[in-house]
Amino acid sequence: MRTQFTRELVALTNDLTLMCGLAHDGAERVTDALVGADLTATYEVFALDEQLQKMYSACEARTVVLLALQAPVARDLRHVVTAIQIASELSRIGTLISRAAEQVYRSHPEPVAPQPIMDVLVAMGTLAAHRIAITGQTVATSHQSPTAPASSTCSMEQLHQQLHSALADPAWTRPTDASIDIALVGSHLERCIDHTARINRLIHFLDTGIPPTAQPEDAPESPDI
Repeated sequence: MRTQFTRELVALTNDLTLMCGLAHDGAERVTDALVGADLTATYEVFALDEQLQKMYSACEARTVVLLALQAPVARDLRHVVTAIQIASELSRIGTLISRAAEQVYRSHPEPVAPQPIMDVLVAMGTLAAHRIAITGQTVATSHQSPTAPASSTCSMEQLHQQLHSALADPAWTRPTDASIDIALVGSHLERCIDHTARINRLIHFLDTGIPPTAQPEDAPESPDI
């Protein structure tokens, strides 16, 4: 019985790692979609998110079965509860990336933004993909990455400020609705970082037993999607 439970936990971790890979690929492809107003890359983002959401449902079902049939305690229970929370955060990342891709779809054949602002959006997408990649390593090893949170989060905050400043510049003459759409793309990409930070805290909880709410905040988080 114990051997089977251990195998289920390993399979659950493998599924979470695969979900991280799908989220990372989605972040890379949405960046490509932004750069080239690329519908092919946009459709790939939608397909990746669909796969990710299916895996989330499968992980959720697996954890329910483990809780119901195995009745884990102590660290094993912490492992199962943490896994479903991580899966939920990855599901939200997939949704955010898909929402950014939707703006590329709506704007096609025109780009989402002119070049100076596009450069900022692309930098945000690249940074989001990088942080998701680090998160994938963290999930796969069940240990916090020493390279993780603060510096990347700060960089994303700086990019957000650059985007806000560009949209607030008197030289910006686009309609208000265009500004809102661009700001939303930036917000979706920025919030991906928030969810990776939460995953990092969940891994720390798995390691130490310190609840995420009792851990120091690296940066303010956006509300749930």
